[in-house]
Amino acid sequence: MAIETDVLIIGAGPTGLATAIELGTRGVRALVVERNERSGTAPRAKTTNVRTRTHLRRWGIADRLAEESPFGIDYPNNMVFVTALGGHELTRFANAFNASPERSPLYPEHGQWVPQYTLEKVLLEKVRSLPSIETRYDTTFITAVQDDDGVTATLERDGERFDVRARYLVGADGARSKVRDLIGATMEGRHGLTHAYNIIFRAPGLAERHAHGPAAIYWQIGKDGFSAVGPMDRNDTWFFAPAGVPEGQRISEDDAAALIRQRTGIDTPVEILSADTWVASELLADRYASGRIMLAGDACHLHPPAGGYGMNMGLGDGVDLGWKIAATLQGWGGSHLLASYEAERRPVHRAVIDEAMANFAIYTAAIPPAIEDDSPEGIALRDRLGQSIQASKGREFNTLGTVLGLGYEGSPLVAQEPGEPPAHDSQTYVPSARPGYLAPHAWLEDGRSLYDLFGPGFSLIVSADADETEVSKAVSQAAEMGAPLTVVRPEGVPVAELYQADLSLVRPDQHVAWRGRDWDGTALARASGR
Repeated sequence: MAIETDVLIIGAGPTGLATAIELGTRGVRALVVERNERSGTAPRAKTTNVRTRTHLRRWGIADRLAEESPFGIDYPNNMVFVTALGGHELTRFANAFNASPERSPLYPEHGQWVPQYTLEKVLLEKVRSLPSIETRYDTTFITAVQDDDGVTATLERDGERFDVRARYLVGADGARSKVRDLIGATMEGRHGLTHAYNIIFRAPGLAERHAHGPAAIYWQIGKDGFSAVGPMDRNDTWFFAPAGVPEGQRISEDDAAALIRQRTGIDTPVEILSADTWVASELLADRYASGRIMLAGDACHLHPPAGGYGMNMGLGDGVDLGWKIAATLQGWGGSHLLASYEAERRPVHRAVIDEAMANFAIYTAAIPPAIEDDSPEGIALRDRLGQSIQASKGREFNTLGTVLGLGYEGSPLVAQEPGEPPAHDSQTYVPSARPGYLAPHAWLEDGRSLYDLFGPGFSLIVSADADETEVSKAVSQAAEMGAPLTVVRPEGVPVAELYQADLSLVRPDQHVAWRGRDWDGTALARASGR
């Protein structure tokens, strides 16, 4: 007999775990399966941005991730460009990705430099605290068939095959997604833009062997090419990622240690912990779903890591899918709700891929051999290159406009307002309560975030001057629909000024669905996909 659940999630990375948390916090049953133990030393990402940490705050685990910071939450998230770790500095960017812990009026949680495996540890702890969620590792997805009522998937563990019956299946199984192959989706774009090693090593005392001070990444641009090196975890654990590796080429531990010493210019003892390769691509799936089977994360979008978007964007997919599947299963989501997933997320993915590609361009530029020389020519080259980096790379490390500013303009779930949408600037975020965009943030007088007042379903933000009759209409309609609605009256927050409306309907994912003075009787139905 098949195992029964509401949602089967293939993949236990950040995307799959985020989907599970969204479902589990709403009491929806889900089974998360992963083909291996997801162990090892090599992180797949290191930047947890302000939006992702805001989701963690909503789940009650942002502080838990902060506790796991390997160097302390105050460690400077600097990006330092050098000819070599032991060589000349070219330029630097401070507080990349808004990781400084000072409070900002724009968001409730700062970014954090932390290995992805540490983030996954914290997410998994949350998943395992939710009684409706089950996880199974070392379990392989084989295939699935679907009908009008659900999906029957075949899985394998320890050589034994078994079936799982679910209402929906989410393929969060990465770049080589078997679920994507199953539904016949095709990745469109360019594969193999560059190949690089990802080498994790231990080098005691390396932080004291150079003159550039603490940083998250030292970007080495020297005569031998481009590479990145930086501290990754406790116990003198570092990463090293040289680009321009021939496709399919592997490296021995001895050669990896020698390459680290050569590129850093520091002769130091090195212990190689792991060495593998990765490939940068620019790919987007031609479709994200087939019936009750949906794709999320790297299964449907891939891009170079320039800007730190990938893992964070996948986690955002899980948030979007999670609340929509839960609403559909619980009866307050309409028949059009799940169809909005691709309509909303795919344009965001396209915009982020384009931004990552623009950031990636400098890494393929040719570097003159004299860049490391102590000659007048070398000094002049370094000065020009430093100025060029400052002019072109700020957008990669100052990403708030992209992280918080992209909205769901034109989505069938949000009210359409006249006028031009907010102008997009990848570096600068200007809050807007236009429907489809992230709800503007504010701090309350008691130190809480406005977001802390939002409920797990819809939230209605009410200004001090709002007509209570209109508020009552919204509450009554939500009750009739069975849609969860929390009325938010934030004392001390100038709601009418911040949101340019007396009433604002906010979705479970903190995006504005509608705003106005008089309640719109279609707003809640539209936002619910009815």
